[in-house]
Order: sequence, then C-alpha cells, then structure tokens
Amino acid sequence: MDRIQPIKLKGTCKDYLWGGNRLRTEYHQVSGAPKIAETWLLSCHPDGPSTVVSGEESGILFPEWLKQKGNSVLGKDCEKFPYFPLLIKLIDAKERLSIQVHPDDAYARTHEGGYGKTEMWYIVDCEPGAFLYYGFDHPISKSEFQERIQNNTLEQVLNRVPVHPGDVFFIEAGTLHSIGAGILIAEIQQNSNLTYRIYDYGRRGADGKTRPLHIAKALDVTRLERPTRPTRPQGNPEQREGYRRTLLSSCDVFTVYEMEIQEAAMNADSRSFHSLLCLDGDAFLLDRGKPVFSFRKGDSVFVPAGFGGYTIKGNCRILFTAV
Repeated sequence: MDRIQPIKLKGTCKDYLWGGNRLRTEYHQVSGAPKIAETWLLSCHPDGPSTVVSGEESGILFPEWLKQKGNSVLGKDCEKFPYFPLLIKLIDAKERLSIQVHPDDAYARTHEGGYGKTEMWYIVDCEPGAFLYYGFDHPISKSEFQERIQNNTLEQVLNRVPVHPGDVFFIEAGTLHSIGAGILIAEIQQNSNLTYRIYDYGRRGADGKTRPLHIAKALDVTRLERPTRPTRPQGNPEQREGYRRTLLSSCDVFTVYEMEIQEAAMNADSRSFHSLLCLDGDAFLLDRGKPVFSFRKGDSVFVPAGFGGYTIKGNCRILFTAV
C-alpha cells in the first residue's frame, strides 16, 4: 500500500488594522487586501483553513484533506485531542497589537463552548528598540487590575521586554500579552481563535468603530503575576550530520525546534505528523532519494505520521513542530 505523501499548504491571510506587508514582499504570501497582518499556514480552524497546493489534491482545504485521509495521518500522540491540535501562523506587526489574554481549556469549554489557547512566539525579526508586553512586572490584585483598565494606566504595571531575533516567548493560557510594533513572529498555538481584548489604545477599525473589549472575562482568567519562563530557547544548539537544531519550546500540546539545514534525514513515525515552516532559504523534500517537491521561505509543509524516512536537502532554516 502506498504511503500518504507530504503536502504543501497555502495560508489564509488576515488584513487586521495593525498589519504590514512583509509577509507579501518577503514570504511570498498572496492576498488582494492592502495589508497582510497574519497568514495561517497550518490551520484547520473554520476562521481560516489553509489550502493544499501540491499533488493531485491541490486546491482542496486542509480540513477536507484530513477528512479524506483519516486520523492516522495525525499520529497516536494526537488521539488525546478531540480536534486538530495546532494552528501555526506568521505575524507581521507593523503597529502594536491590543493588550489581550487567552483562557485555558476549562474556562473556554464552560463559557465559550470551545478550547483555550496556549501559544509560543519565536521572534523571526524586529526593528531596533522593538518590545512586547509579557505579563506583569510584579504581582497585583484583581481590584488594581480592574482599576488600571478603567483609568488607562495598565501599561504602567506591565512587564515590558525588549526583543531580538531568536527570542522565544511561551505564552501560557492566562498570561496577559501584547506584540509591539515592528516585530515579525512565528506563532505555534493551540487550535483556537479565542481572544479577550483588554485594551486597544482607543483605535478604530475600518468601519470607524472601536473594537470590542472583553473586560469581565479577562478579569476572570488573567494571571496577575510576572511570568517565570525565560525568553530564550528551551534547549542549546545541537550539531548533527547535515544540520543544526535548537529546541525552542515544548509542552503537552507541541514541541518546536529551529533547524538550520543543508541535508537532514528525518523520520515521521506513527506518533505524530511533522509541520515544517520555512523561515529562510529553499530546499527539496526527498522520498527515498527522489524529489517530492521543493519549498521556500514562507512555505508550510505537512508530513503525515507514519510516512517514515525522508530527507530535506538544500539550504534553509525551518521551524519543525510535532505534537
């Protein structure tokens, strides 16, 4: 029986008001909108599913492809999830994002009928002096949190962190956060689009209206403390034959490595699919020495669980994600 082949995916682009155009000009994303704030490159979410752009199934939505192929392509480690577990994005924040928070699974199931959101940010690039907000700079009370939201002094107690390419932020559900202006991020997250917006600097959307806030729910779920996780890769660089890899972050939902590759022997066993997000360069994916397809900066590749051995050959930098 033939193995189910890897596929390339095209992202769904979002034109949020804070976005820029680097994803179009540098990462080969295509959209008719004037801005590309995000591209959802591995997505089964109904708000923006990605599309297969390789092989005989080119043109069908990724959720439909998964339905056709069956759960075995996800791997045994995905069986604990009642839904496709991941959503992977590139984010171009030309302007700052709102101050926001995501609930955990328990709160989301009770109040929203969905799932929560823990995520990881990898700083791909940033302008000099760029920063983001990551939790509070000291513990505060719920009443102080509410009061500072009301009197617009919340930023005074937030943990403001300067960023540099290669930094890693683990944003556990309940952690207040905001991406600052001039930052390009790769985001690996739970498959959820549930966000509670706390403060939006009084901005107005294309319709001339301020965007809705979700203060009461944010008060319920926000951790009122300083994060303790370091903002650097979880592991040290490991030199292997033909490539170097660094563990960026690992949790019960995802494990993410940065890989700098000339030629890498890979193995997609029965435990989990592989997601490959190309951040720089280009390469071929080879099956038993024969090219399956090429990929380049901005491309997303899905390798089914159980595909077995394959090779990436070229000169590229990727984010490798598995469950």
